[in-house]
Amino acid sequence: MQPYFFPYIGHFSLIAAVDEWVVFDVSQYTPKTWMNRNRILHPATGWQYVTVPLSNSSISIKTFDAKILDLKDARVNILGKLTHYKKKARYYQAVTALVNETFDNAADNSLVGLNVCGLKAVCRYLDIPFNYRICSELNLTLPENLRPGDWSLEICSAMGATGYINPASGREIFDPAAFANRGISLSFAVAKEFVYHTATYQFESNLSILDVLMWNPPSVVADAVRNGLVVESVGHG
Repeated sequence: MQPYFFPYIGHFSLIAAVDEWVVFDVSQYTPKTWMNRNRILHPATGWQYVTVPLSNSSISIKTFDAKILDLKDARVNILGKLTHYKKKARYYQAVTALVNETFDNAADNSLVGLNVCGLKAVCRYLDIPFNYRICSELNLTLPENLRPGDWSLEICSAMGATGYINPASGREIFDPAAFANRGISLSFAVAKEFVYHTATYQFESNLSILDVLMWNPPSVVADAVRNGLVVESVGHG
């Protein structure tokens, strides 16, 4: 999966469901995606973005080349947007500590590095194993001009994987027969909705994990993560 910025709870359910996680950072970077922004509650109504501005946001770069414009400013801006939770959300201090931990451990203004630090911090907080490798550091020999549905097949094959799970929303880009021909099982995962109380705010579904953690003890979130997917194996016809 691409390295997302404090993604929604279903992303962590997928992490919990697999033996190994590959941070997919070798394809063309796509601006205005979940890689450098996510959503939290707005202090008045609805939701708002929290964003990490980049110095080189462009389709002309690879994801591993994406650089944060200013780590310090990004941290200040995100923490500022979280302050409206302070007097209402029980776990505000714990969440801001996770954000600070993430930025403290980020290095070289790398967006991938920051996002991996965020995943690690949340998984540690929830006691969810996060066994990951970063694709650009694996020195894999992959074919040129891969189609969107072929990347995972080639990476799984190169790494000797026997199974692959993808969110069901991407089902249409995969060829089950191609996976079967390589001896790799293909499964799709549907994330269950996790509904929780948000004090005087109206609940918004599928916000950043930051919002989930504001309102719920880690044990409750961890349980929702571990039981948050319906996984369907598919045949190849």
